[in-house]
Amino acid sequence: DYARYLPGQARSLDREAQKQRIAGFHKAIPDLTFAIDDLFAEGDRVVFRITLRGTHQGVFMGAAPTGKQITVTAIDIARLEDGKIVEHWGEMDMLGMMQQLGLIPKPA
Repeated sequence: DYARYLPGQARSLDREAQKQRIAGFHKAIPDLTFAIDDLFAEGDRVVFRITLRGTHQGVFMGAAPTGKQITVTAIDIARLEDGKIVEHWGEMDMLGMMQQLGLIPKPA
């Protein structure tokens, strides 16, 4: 069992839906890299802060490729059972990413 909870979504993603979500990121940003900036664990929870980098080369959330580089931060929390992630929450700076892609304006 696996559940991925996303901000603003009423239902969690199961394992297969999360794999499709990640595949969509890689299709839109084929050179996508993840760097773990911080990693903490206590009890059955692991918290990690990551930085994602890559080039927007495919359709992403309906937006045509821009060829622009992105650098986006995210913080995730995972709950483990028997060494496997069973629940996963995360927050990514989607506003910052959309601004970097020029899809929404940056504040003046």
